[in-house]
Amino acid sequence: MEAKISLTRQDGAITVLGGPTAVLDLGGLRIVADPTFDDAGPHGYLTKTGGPAVAEDVVGPADVVLVSHDLHPDNLDDRGRAYALASPLVIAGPVTAGRLGSPALGVRPWDSHTVARPDGGELTIQTVPAVHGPEDGERDADGNVNCEVVGFVLTGPGLPTVYVSGDNASIRTVAEIARRVPDIDVAVLNVGAARVQMRFDGRALTLDGERAAAAAAVLGADLVIPAHYDGWAHFSEGLAGIESAFDDAGLSALLRTTPHGTWVPLPR
Repeated sequence: MEAKISLTRQDGAITVLGGPTAVLDLGGLRIVADPTFDDAGPHGYLTKTGGPAVAEDVVGPADVVLVSHDLHPDNLDDRGRAYALASPLVIAGPVTAGRLGSPALGVRPWDSHTVARPDGGELTIQTVPAVHGPEDGERDADGNVNCEVVGFVLTGPGLPTVYVSGDNASIRTVAEIARRVPDIDVAVLNVGAARVQMRFDGRALTLDGERAAAAAAVLGADLVIPAHYDGWAHFSEGLAGIESAFDDAGLSALLRTTPHGTWVPLPR
């Protein structure tokens, strides 16, 4: 596997590696969201069609790993799990963290955990809700559609506020996040309209392009970075559809689509 770029630490930037996996260099910390590093191949009822732009050894050690959920291999595959558990800190929902074990810390939606930054400041990681399927989907005993899934909001003095959606299909949930966190600068949105015929009659489990554009408008973000739209066979919409939806909404200026493994600088 050949790296497209050297992932040397950046002073405020994000790169998507393929699937849901994003590397965020923020406040001197390297944060990796939903690591998936396996090669292409079957994963139970899901099929991975392409590996990441770079392998985990190129990414290097993370200071923090964010795991939106652990039950679906397209968000945490075998090598991704090993990478996460080798890090000093994993932030996840409480149920997910309980399954993962140390060093995972379970943080309930709307609660936060603060991490020290190398510059002496702090980075606050807040978990936020996500609905991994249609609003009327059957819910488990904890009220989750599909399984426990969380997103994340990253904030800190002198840093842009970054929202990482996780696998969320609910505009209502996005609206509640926007109400509680009114100044989101950057949104990393899992799109691709994932569909599995055995779940919810094949209805979308994640945002499609139209709903991603609506989410961007509701959030008022200045920059939108799409993730989780390729690398697995169950995505029903690719990058072209996402770009078209943002163009139809008049929001193309917000969207940043770069080759996987390419840094997108963050606003200051």
